Amino acid sequence: MARRALRLATFNVNGIGSRLPHLLQWLARERPDIVCLQELKAVHTAFPRAALEDAGYGALWQGQSSWNGVAILARDSEPVEARNALPGERSDTQARYLEAAVHGIIVACIYLPNGNPQPGPKFAYKLAWFERLIRHARSLHDCGHPVALAGDFNVVPTDEDIYDPKHWRRDALLQPESRAAWFRLLDQGWVDALRAKHPKQRIYTFWDYFRDHWKRNAGLRIDHILLNPELAPRLRKAGVDSWVRDLPKASDHAPTWVALAR
Repeated sequence: MARRALRLATFNVNGIGSRLPHLLQWLARERPDIVCLQELKAVHTAFPRAALEDAGYGALWQGQSSWNGVAILARDSEPVEARNALPGERSDTQARYLEAAVHGIIVACIYLPNGNPQPGPKFAYKLAWFERLIRHARSLHDCGHPVALAGDFNVVPTDEDIYDPKHWRRDALLQPESRAAWFRLLDQGWVDALRAKHPKQRIYTFWDYFRDHWKRNAGLRIDHILLNPELAPRLRKAGVDSWVRDLPKASDHAPTWVALAR
């Protein structure tokens, strides 16, 4: 019997407290082996560790009150922490990065800053954070082990990754500087897994709460999984569990996933 592929996913839950039932429903139905979560919006002590353990998942997390917060889950296993912050700026206390060894893969969970409004200090912080990520990603890319960068990158790579770019031209997600940083990251040799498996398809991971964007499938692709050369040959499938976005009071993101040969 063929072994089940290893399923790695990323999901911006937009508040783990209010959306824990959605998360647990998704975990039970899709059974991902590795999960990166963003935007926990919960202090460290409020993370629902017991509920996730009951669901069969070990966890690492970095909480933060009101905003941010990231976590890595492992089915029937415990992630081994490598880093709980992105290197390069000790004064940065925002909980946006977590790195661990999980099921034989080094996984970096990323919640890149949104950057709005731009121009301004939030956009400057986004670009500075991106530069730090690019520097650290080089060392991960070259480490000789299978590595995945997974998370909410808050970048729409091209106009093919958004339903209608003209209404978003001033948004930080589409700025030339944001896109240039994205492609400098990819130029290190990372494979954009979702685009690799769906090269010509309009495929989205985020639909905001305004103007019936979900009902009209007016979405953006901002949640990404990047694979280094040691891991990319194992890529078999990639997709978006859009049914989660259709749940009552859902997150505005849907889980994005890859299936990897073991």
